[in-house]
Amino acid sequence: MTNWESFAAQAPRLAAAVRARFTAHRHHVLATLRRDGSPRVSGTEVSFHGPDLVIGSMPGSVKARDLLRDGRFALHANPGDGSMTGGDAKVSGTAVEVTAPEELESFRRRTDVPPGPFHLFRLELRDAVLTSVEGDALVVDLWQAGSGVRRFTRR
Repeated sequence: MTNWESFAAQAPRLAAAVRARFTAHRHHVLATLRRDGSPRVSGTEVSFHGPDLVIGSMPGSVKARDLLRDGRFALHANPGDGSMTGGDAKVSGTAVEVTAPEELESFRRRTDVPPGPFHLFRLELRDAVLTSVEGDALVVDLWQAGSGVRRFTRR
């Protein structure tokens, strides 16, 4: 697992393209695991905070409870108008709750978090993928921690 900054250092072009997809729209889709192991999808917003990609949550929300119990997640960037312009981006890994008061306050100062308690999760990445259309080909760029970037092309 690695943080966003380390991913960006290892795969700068892919990280820039994935980041562009996550910053193009405000709302994205987060997949977590329910207590029984079945998937749950929730809407979420993401932020790039220092070296990390993070998500916030209201206290006690089901997605926060899921992540506190089992941090595994998948995050799909909003695909926009469906044109595949810029590609379709996803990341997955493990969410780790941020509890340090100074980090929480720093995040609050830089974003529009309302007053009161909130959860903040740092997303430790296992992989990132960008799927795009180039001519008549579907192109998949896959980065995995420790393995670098691999490209798959399907016609």
